[in-house]
Amino acid sequence: MSLTIKKIIEPLELGEGPHWDDRQQALYFVNILKGTIHKYVPATGEHTKTKLDGSVGFIVPVNGTTDQFLIGLERKFVIVQWDGKEGSATKIVRELGTVDQNVVPNTRINDGKADPRGRVYAGTMGHEDRPGNILPNQGSLYRVDKTGIHKLCSEIGISNGLAWDLARKAFYYTDTMERRIRRYDYDVDTGNITNLKYIFDLEKNKVDGMPDGTTIDSDGNLWVAVFNGSCVIKIDPTSGKLLQKVPIPVPQVTSVTFGGPNFDILFVTTASLNIGGAQEPPCGSTYMVTGLGVKGLPNMNFQC
Repeated sequence: MSLTIKKIIEPLELGEGPHWDDRQQALYFVNILKGTIHKYVPATGEHTKTKLDGSVGFIVPVNGTTDQFLIGLERKFVIVQWDGKEGSATKIVRELGTVDQNVVPNTRINDGKADPRGRVYAGTMGHEDRPGNILPNQGSLYRVDKTGIHKLCSEIGISNGLAWDLARKAFYYTDTMERRIRRYDYDVDTGNITNLKYIFDLEKNKVDGMPDGTTIDSDGNLWVAVFNGSCVIKIDPTSGKLLQKVPIPVPQVTSVTFGGPNFDILFVTTASLNIGGAQEPPCGSTYMVTGLGVKGLPNMNFQC
């Protein structure tokens, strides 16, 4: 099967956080700056959205429900209810807590995913007074679970790129401003992470752009969206080798996840931020990549 890259959603300002819901065979994602959450059903082509009050950093379904989601809303972790219909109202079911309360000026939650046990890891990024001008070292990474909200690391520029590998007991993470990919030892029973090391350096591997959202395939290789790089790169995290570069026809590639009935479709979100010049359509579109010859792993839901 040959590689095919197909546009499925019209341009957004900052598409991010794709999550494939296997139960509903639907892709959820967010438009951060417009504060909207989105649902796309590939089988029908139906695309719906609704708006919240504030920027939305990520969306993860709550396990056991079809209409509740954990989202990062500005600096709060909240559970919202949405029926998935176009423009229908959302309701905040529960507020789990606010982070970075003593950080001035305000940070915001940027990216989040659930680990293999349904704990959500999500981080913040520094204040951005204009697109691309971000205060460094202001953010942190958090874990949200049944016992509360726990800070895992601090002095983060832009929190991004979360993935887990149970076989290798590894957690992969990215501070975009470092232009490197982190690896931690990961304890699935406690959710704790230790022993930071760096496994890939974009500059040393001559990859232009900044590492953004990340997913992992069933072989344990990482797929990393490259912002201002017009591509998704495939990395072997054990050897640190760059295995493949998948071209995306717009510069600002923001995140990736595998989905579809067989988990062999790579969904790619992008942005159209005015950084270094206006980004005209199709910048900001969402894409579906097929023919990669690999399969991903199921996205996990939040166990509250």
